[in-house]
Amino acid sequence: MNMISKLVAALLLFVINIAGCSSAAPIGSIERFDPALDAIVAPGAQVEKLAEGFDWAEGPVWIRTGGYLLFTDVPANTLYRWSARDGVSIFLKPSGYEGRDLAGLREAGANGLIAADDRTILMADSGNRAIARLALDDRRKTLLATQFAGRRFNSPNDLVRRSDGMIFFTDPPYGLEGLNASPLKQLDFNGVYRLAPDGTVAPIDRSLSFPNGIALSPDERTLFVSNSDPQRPIWIAYDLNAAGEPTGRRIFADASDLIAPTAPGLPDGMAMSADGHLFATAPGGVLVFAKDGRRLGRIRTGAAVANCAFSDDGRTLYMTSDHMLARLRLR
Repeated sequence: MNMISKLVAALLLFVINIAGCSSAAPIGSIERFDPALDAIVAPGAQVEKLAEGFDWAEGPVWIRTGGYLLFTDVPANTLYRWSARDGVSIFLKPSGYEGRDLAGLREAGANGLIAADDRTILMADSGNRAIARLALDDRRKTLLATQFAGRRFNSPNDLVRRSDGMIFFTDPPYGLEGLNASPLKQLDFNGVYRLAPDGTVAPIDRSLSFPNGIALSPDERTLFVSNSDPQRPIWIAYDLNAAGEPTGRRIFADASDLIAPTAPGLPDGMAMSADGHLFATAPGGVLVFAKDGRRLGRIRTGAAVANCAFSDDGRTLYMTSDHMLARLRLR
């Protein structure tokens, strides 16, 4: 990085830190579709903006040890750290692809993040077109999977880990210039995969146009995947067996009726509560679903929401929303 680039990066971080260390600002609104939402989001609860100044914030994950949030800015190839005490700081840059030749890459940074244990996280590394493990102490990265059937992944987007170590992830083409038309795209489909602890990769679904967010039910028997296609904005639920193979498939929910110029965003990242409520980013914000797929409400930030995650208390929802980081306290 040359001196001018260093100065620009320092100035950007200063601006972000000013925004992140200021008192949380109220934004957005809560829409109530069902009275059952009152048991989850208290009447009068307010969405708060914690920090802003990002290109496209993504992949929030709460780190229990240390009590802080990590999240990515995918186009900026940066992994950020946020805490109530310290505000925002750069945790890792570059977060994804480390080379200088960015030709063909639309998003060189890491995308979705999940905790593996107290000392490591797993990442959908869009820039490196891989699933990776990152050690939090020394920032050392290990690539766990880079290809299927001898062909490179498109650009892994999001992931979830089962308690037996099985990783499920999505692989749309969002990290590539031209998306499906990219000359770098080696696979003729955009897949949902499972990565076994022994490193074996197997597809779960090859039919979705833009598989994106992914989550597991509390009993780990159902896998949820969002399809971020404005022509088919749906969530699919897959029944899983012990081997992580799908034994059934159904449409869990459909957001076609929510697509509107006043409702930015698409089905994207998700967070599953311990009691089985699905918090799913969607047109207009974050939809709160009951177990049967009923919409209970929508959390609006005023911008598209890419992803969301709970803190370890299960009562605080963090949202990466376009250029900002937001939060909502829950019951």
